Amino acid sequence: MASRLYAWARWMVRRRRWVIATWILLLAVVGGLGVTLHGKTSTEFTIPGVEAQEAQDLLKAKFPPAAGGVVRIVVAAPKGKTVTDPAHQKVLDGVLREAATVEGVVDVSRPAKTGAVSADRTIAYSDVRFKDEAPKVTEEAKEELATAVEPLRDAGMQVELGGSAMLPQTEAGGPAELVGVVIAFVVLAIALGSVVAAGLPLLTALLGVAVGLLGTMFVSGFVEMTGTATVLALMIGLAVGIDYALFVISRHREQLADPDTGWEESIARATATAGSAVVFAGATVVIALTALAVTGIPFLTIMGLAGAGTVLIAVLVAISLLPAVLAVFGERMRPRRPKRKSERKNRAPGSWGLAWARGVTRTPAVVLVAGILGLLALALPARDLRLGLPSYAAQPEASTQHKSCDLLSEGFGPGFNATLIAVVDTENIPQDQRQGAVTHLRGTLAAEKNVAAVSPPVSSGSGDVVVMAVVPESSPDAEATTDLVHRMRDQAPEIAGMGGALYVTGQTAMAIDVADKLGDALPLFIGVIVLLALLLLAIAFRSVLVPLKAAFGFLLSVGASLGASVWVFQQGHLNGLLDVSAVGPVTSFLPILLTGVLFGLAMDYEVFLVSRMREHYGHHRNAAEAVVQGVSSSARVVVAAALIMVAVFGGFVFNDDPIVKAIGFSLAFGVFIDAFVVRMTLVPAAMALLGRRAWSMPRRLDRLLPDVDIEGVRLPAAAPADERPEVEKKDPRRETAARV
Repeated sequence: MASRLYAWARWMVRRRRWVIATWILLLAVVGGLGVTLHGKTSTEFTIPGVEAQEAQDLLKAKFPPAAGGVVRIVVAAPKGKTVTDPAHQKVLDGVLREAATVEGVVDVSRPAKTGAVSADRTIAYSDVRFKDEAPKVTEEAKEELATAVEPLRDAGMQVELGGSAMLPQTEAGGPAELVGVVIAFVVLAIALGSVVAAGLPLLTALLGVAVGLLGTMFVSGFVEMTGTATVLALMIGLAVGIDYALFVISRHREQLADPDTGWEESIARATATAGSAVVFAGATVVIALTALAVTGIPFLTIMGLAGAGTVLIAVLVAISLLPAVLAVFGERMRPRRPKRKSERKNRAPGSWGLAWARGVTRTPAVVLVAGILGLLALALPARDLRLGLPSYAAQPEASTQHKSCDLLSEGFGPGFNATLIAVVDTENIPQDQRQGAVTHLRGTLAAEKNVAAVSPPVSSGSGDVVVMAVVPESSPDAEATTDLVHRMRDQAPEIAGMGGALYVTGQTAMAIDVADKLGDALPLFIGVIVLLALLLLAIAFRSVLVPLKAAFGFLLSVGASLGASVWVFQQGHLNGLLDVSAVGPVTSFLPILLTGVLFGLAMDYEVFLVSRMREHYGHHRNAAEAVVQGVSSSARVVVAAALIMVAVFGGFVFNDDPIVKAIGFSLAFGVFIDAFVVRMTLVPAAMALLGRRAWSMPRRLDRLLPDVDIEGVRLPAAAPADERPEVEKKDPRRETAARV
C-alpha cells in the first residue's frame, strides 16, 4: 500500500493545479445538486415490522383520520381564572374555528365536548388532526396554526403546542459547534508549531465535509433520512477530516526538519506512511458505520451510510487534495530551525512522549491492572442501562414542546403524555360479537395496574377498526409504562381467538418497540465489530496478539462511555452543567451508534500508534525500544488528534436536541478515554509485557493474509539532497522562503 501511495502522491504533487481545480469543481457540482434537489429530513425513528408500526400502517389503510399527525393546543388560564370563563371560552372557540381552516386539517376537537379540561378548569387542550402523517405535516401549516392561537395569548392565557406533529427538526452548525472548531485550530497550531500549517487541516476538512453534507442533502431527495443522520455526518466528517490531515502534515513537517529532505519527496513519503495509516483507519470507520446495516433497521442504516460517505471523502481529501495543497506551499511548510542548541534540546520532538512511554513501560503490569480496574469502575452504571427515545420533557425548557408537556402533566397527570393507542382490527370478528369483544377489552385494560383511564371506543366508518386511548399513571420514560405496554399486548391472544387482532401504538409504544429492537440487535453488532477488528488489525500488523489486545481495549472504551452516558442522562448527574432538561432512558440507538463510531475512531489511534512501533521494530528488531520510540514519535499527534475530536464532539453537547447532545457527549467521552487511557497508557504497557511475541503470527495464517505494508518498509530510499526535483533547483526563492 505504501509504495502505491508514494507513486500516487508524486503524481498528485506534479498535477497539483488540476487536482485542486477538480475538488473545487466537485464541490460546485455536488453543492448545486444538494441545494436544488434536496429532500425533507424526517423527525421520526420508526422500524418496519414492529407492532407499533404495523398498527400505524393498519390505521393508514383502514382508518386514515386516526393515522394523521396531531398538533395539540394546550391552554392555561391566568392565575385566579379558568379556561371555561365566558370571555376565555369565546376566544378559544374563535381560535379553534380558525385552526379548522388551516390547510390539511381534518378535525379539531372541542375541549368541553371531549372532556379535555382539567379538574380545576385551569388547563385544557384541543387536538388539531391533519390528514397527513406527522412527519409530512408542513412547516407552513404549523406556522399558520401558531399564528392562529395568538388571540389566546392576547387574552392573557398561556398557549403551548405539542402533539406528534411538533417534533422539532434536528439542526447543527450553531455557536457551540463553532467553539469546537476554534479549539481544534488552537490545538493544531500548538501541535504543528505553525499557524499556516494549522489552517490547512481545517481548510481541507471543511471542504470535505461540505462535499459530504451537500451530497447527503442530495440523497435525501430520494431516500427518507432523519435530521440526526446529517448531524452525525457533520460531526464525524469534521473530526476525522481534521485528524487525517493532521497525521499527514505532522509527518511531512517531521521529515522536513531534516534540511537534506526535499519537500516533494517529503510529501510523497508522508502520504505513503501516514497516508497508509489514514487509508487503513478510514477503511475501518467506513466498514464499521456501514456495518450498521446488519441491524436491519432502515433509519440506522441510512445514518451509518451518511457518516461512512463523509469519512470516505475525508480519506480521499487526505491522500489527494492535501498533497496538492502541500505542494503549493512547498518549502514554506519546512519548520523553522531553532538557533540555539539549548532551544533545540527543549524542542526535541517527542521528548515528553519519550518520558511518558518510559514511565508507562517501567511497571507495565501495575499500569495495566490499574487502568483496567478504573475503566471497569466507569462502566458499572451501564448495568442499569435502559433504552428509549426522548420525550418532549427532554426538549429544552424554553421550548413550546417542553412547556406543553409540563402543562399536561400538571393538569392531567404525568401519564397523559404517555398515552397509548389500542387498535383493534375487528374485520374477521362476527358482526354480532364485535361490540361485546371491544367492551370486554376496554374493561380489561381499565383494570390493568398503572392505567389511569381508557377512552370510549372510536370506530372507523366501516366498523372494521376500533381505536381506544389508554392513559397510564406513569410518565413516558418510566419503566412502569414499558411494563404496561407488554401487559396490554398480552391481551392479543384473547382477541385473536375471536378472529380479531390487537395492536398497541402511539409515540410511547413506538419508542419502546424501537428500543427493544435495537437492544436485540446490539450483541450481534458488537460481535461483528470485534471480529472485524481482529481481522483488520491482523492484516495491518501481521500479528495475532495485537488485534486481541486492541479489541479488548475497544470493549473497555465502549463500556466506560456507556457507563458515563447512563450516569449523566439516565441517572441525572451533571444535568445543570450540560443543560439536560430531564432524566430518562438512554437514546435507543446510541449504544449501537457509539459502538460503530468509536470502533472506527479507536482503530485510528491504534493504527497510527502501533504502526510507528511496528516501523521501529521492522528497522531495529528491538521490541522494548520499539514501544518507547513508537509512543515518543506519535504521542504529540495522537494527543492533538484526540483533543481535536473531543473538542468537535464536545461542541455538540450544547446542542438543544437531546439526541444530538447524548451522541456528542458519549463520543467525546469515549474518544477521551480511548485515546488517553487505552491507547496512550494501556497499549504501551501491554506491548511492553508482550515483547517480541506481539509481532508473531503462525506461518499458515501469515501466508493467507495479504501484506499491506502500512509502515512503508519497502519504500525506495530517499533521494539525496543533490537529487531534489528540478522545480526546487530552478526556483531559488523556495530556498530563501520565509519558514514557519
